[in-house]
Amino acid sequence: MSGSKPDILWSPHHPDRYVICDSELGLYRIGPVGSAETKAGTLPLSEETAATLLAINSDTPYMKCVAWYPKHEPECLLAVGQANGRVVLTSLGQSHNSACKELVGKEFVPKHARQCNTLAWNPVDSNLLAAGLDKHRADFSVLIWDISSKLSPETSVAAEKIRLSVDLDSSTVVTKPLYELGQNDACLSLCWLLRDPKLLLAGMHRNLAIFDLRNTSQKTFVNTKAIQGVTVDPHFHDRVASFFEGQVAIWDLRKFEKPVLTLTEQPKPLTKVAWCPTRTGLLATLTRDSNIIRLYDMQHTPTPIGDETEPTIIERSVQPCESQIGSFAWHPSSQNRMVVVSATNRVMTDFTVFERISLAWSSTTSLMWACGRHLYECVEDSAEEVERMIEKDIATKMRERAQSRYGHDTVQVWRNHLLAGGKDLQLKLSHMKQCAEDMELKLQGNVQSVVYSGIKNIVKTTSGTTESRRCWSGSDRQTDVPRYHSEERCLALRLCGWVSRGTDTDVETFLRSLEQDHEWERAAAVALFNLDIRRAIQILNKGATAEKGDLNLNVVAMALSGYTDEKSSLWREMCSSLRLQLKNPYLCIMFAFLTSEPGAYDGVLYESSVAVRDRVAFACMFLNDAQLPRYIDKLTHEMKEAGNLEGILLTGLTKDGVDLMESYVDRTGDVQTASFCMLKGFPGEVLKDPRVQCWIENYRNLLDAWRFWHKRAEFDIHRGKMDPSSKPLAQVFVSCNFCGKSISYSCSAMPHQGRSFTQYGVSGSPTKSKVTSCPGCRKPLPRCALCLMNMGTPVSNCQGTGKSDEKVDLTRENKLAQFNNWFTWCHNCRHGGHAGHMLSWFRDHTECPVSACTCKCMQLDTTGNLVPSDSS
Repeated sequence: MSGSKPDILWSPHHPDRYVICDSELGLYRIGPVGSAETKAGTLPLSEETAATLLAINSDTPYMKCVAWYPKHEPECLLAVGQANGRVVLTSLGQSHNSACKELVGKEFVPKHARQCNTLAWNPVDSNLLAAGLDKHRADFSVLIWDISSKLSPETSVAAEKIRLSVDLDSSTVVTKPLYELGQNDACLSLCWLLRDPKLLLAGMHRNLAIFDLRNTSQKTFVNTKAIQGVTVDPHFHDRVASFFEGQVAIWDLRKFEKPVLTLTEQPKPLTKVAWCPTRTGLLATLTRDSNIIRLYDMQHTPTPIGDETEPTIIERSVQPCESQIGSFAWHPSSQNRMVVVSATNRVMTDFTVFERISLAWSSTTSLMWACGRHLYECVEDSAEEVERMIEKDIATKMRERAQSRYGHDTVQVWRNHLLAGGKDLQLKLSHMKQCAEDMELKLQGNVQSVVYSGIKNIVKTTSGTTESRRCWSGSDRQTDVPRYHSEERCLALRLCGWVSRGTDTDVETFLRSLEQDHEWERAAAVALFNLDIRRAIQILNKGATAEKGDLNLNVVAMALSGYTDEKSSLWREMCSSLRLQLKNPYLCIMFAFLTSEPGAYDGVLYESSVAVRDRVAFACMFLNDAQLPRYIDKLTHEMKEAGNLEGILLTGLTKDGVDLMESYVDRTGDVQTASFCMLKGFPGEVLKDPRVQCWIENYRNLLDAWRFWHKRAEFDIHRGKMDPSSKPLAQVFVSCNFCGKSISYSCSAMPHQGRSFTQYGVSGSPTKSKVTSCPGCRKPLPRCALCLMNMGTPVSNCQGTGKSDEKVDLTRENKLAQFNNWFTWCHNCRHGGHAGHMLSWFRDHTECPVSACTCKCMQLDTTGNLVPSDSS
């Protein structure tokens, strides 16, 4: 526009055309780069799009504002407001029908010449064109023209009115507006209200006014300075935005007394505000001499009717280009897309505002995210790739274990390791199996506390250690090798799995089990550490000839057979230098043991690839009372730092075990194993540790999220047996309507007037007599709404009739009443009946069975329609 910054208008009919308005009108078509529609002389807008100039119109000088005709025909009709107040209809030469020819060139002239500030077409009655003019003391500032009017001026137009326009035929000039509004005032902005095409919102000089064309003598107005750039939200027709200098006001037309929201004031004056036509509640603003467009997201903002607090919004800025922005325009159909034009040289940019992406994980490890109107789900192309990636996810592993009742086998604990899936978990649960077996040993003192305290605490209390020297079995060499024995060391060997229960210290049973598992190298090493070199050679030969065996084991056996204790022998020299080239760590430590001096077994003890239990068992056999505790302490520290679950053998289920388990959970996130293991802890102080409570509660929440409610209930029962303090207190009880006492408590704790419990049907008698009256006041209990029988049947053993640690058998045969006979009632209307009757009623009905009660009881329970995932 003349002497001002350019503006952009998108075509209401063609999503690929727009007009740039400054000193002239330029029509552009936007398209992909390299397409047939974009010619060689196109202007690049982005990496994917370019614009082609279709037409230029320079016939209307002194332009101040432009509005595009909203209907399809004529498609390129524009209304141009000029500096002298005239409104001229013009075209860009794209339509040749008779209707367009009749309208093009038509002028609408006010009585007194002054600047035209704004134009607005009526979106429904497209013949109405509203024009907002500057103030004149004897004229109106809001003129509504009818472009189909045939009226021509009765007298010649005064010279001062037409001195800024070109010479036109008098038949094309209209001087009589259809409506005249806003006398003795100035109009700076206009917009038609979308909720009612007869209402016009105008930003006057000192107020916002709503004019009703059905009664032009009255108007609704509010005094405010924010009267520029009024625009209606296309998605919420009662929400309007306007601005003054650097501040934006958001109005609700239903509560028009004051703005419902005032946006952050900008340091520079605003030049344009516009609602996004494709995104709900997204407002864009532009300040003078700026290359940034500020966005305000009011998508989730409720309309605060009757609320004085301002709603919160999300504010952010985007920078479409480097140069100063003259104007911008949202694309009418492409989501979050806009075109901006620079303030000086008409450089245009096609820009898309990207949405904030909201990620959401489901409890079954599915990943989804929302971006704009679209919802995406993460799906891999390869099913094998999905399985491989999910295999690594601990949440998936825990869910599969929970489905397989992992951790719930409290009788035969060792069976849980078959469900663990991980090597370190198998080691951990094998240790728990050994602990459970050792508890049956008849040793002096508190066996349970010794077993669960870990090898670290066991070896600290060692006493009566004896040293023995034993020769090699199956070798001609008679060298004595010192070994150490004590009751505590024997217990440690049993915990490591080398020897079985009882006083027998023979490892032959352990060797056979290793051979059955085809762990030939480990079996040979254990045999060698027990000074039976011939047995080790036999195991290696057997492993070489076994199916899928390693023939190289024969070579190792041959090397082993040449053992000599001479320190300067060639055999010892070659084994010391070449043993590190062996790939299997057990073969490596075998030769390290044979070439080491007594008491200096670092080559065996610090081989990290060897299982912890094997290194600890070796240390218990060959380290003295001074070396053994130091080594165990150092190894325990390494296990705690690494979060290696094998270290639970050393720490036991003690505070040190909690520290190790914390490192393990931090590394893996496996709160499932941590919860089950710590429930075995001894003493009970371990369960009171805040970290243990956190793991247990997180695992319970996981089971609830997976809808494994039955598994969670079983876990809670198991937890209550291990930790009686975790049993929750009664939260809901049935009370008498007359005396207010708890009926269930009265039944279980206080027999009425010395009567026995059997009179109320609370024993395990086969009669299962019902309690139909309050044990406290003897008044009748409520009746079932369907069968009209008095409700009342205790459902389980009495609390308080036995010891606190007495086991309660709640199997189906021993329950005093089936679920169908339980009390049940609606928390809203307080009506109810027997559970079986209520379930049967609500299968066919939605309302309460009590007459005249319209409560939809079953629909009030939001979880009533959820099906447990573990119901099968």
